[in-house]
Amino acid sequence: MAYLILSLFILAAVAMVAGFIREKRNQKKLERGEISELPSIKQVEDMTCCGQHEVCEKDSLLAALSKEIEYYNDEELDRYRGRSSDSYSEDEAEEFREVLYTMKENEVAGWVRSLQLRAVELPDQVKDEVFLIVGERRFAKSS
Repeated sequence: MAYLILSLFILAAVAMVAGFIREKRNQKKLERGEISELPSIKQVEDMTCCGQHEVCEKDSLLAALSKEIEYYNDEELDRYRGRSSDSYSEDEAEEFREVLYTMKENEVAGWVRSLQLRAVELPDQVKDEVFLIVGERRFAKSS
């Protein structure tokens, strides 16, 4: 156990030294005019899946993956905030279906995450349809 901890500290020290050396080299390149600015981390917002996960995060229904609330022309559904999924009437569930069937199938998982982040539970009457759409999309991607 002590060897493991010691090797982790050594690895961290090597990484810090390598980072320091890289930063110094980049600073010298900047001073010599080889580069116009220091390299920085770029945020890439790509609509395709990165391929690093077994299930693409864009197709996941888990709200924990995203903290940003995105509206899908469904602001009126916020009035159902705090309602349990089994308390919706058929007419209220139909409002959710209207939104569901007017969006692209690749937006459905994001819409469900958005509802979760907004504390709006999906009606039980609509859940099977949502799972079917998301499941078919996942299956089509894996084939």
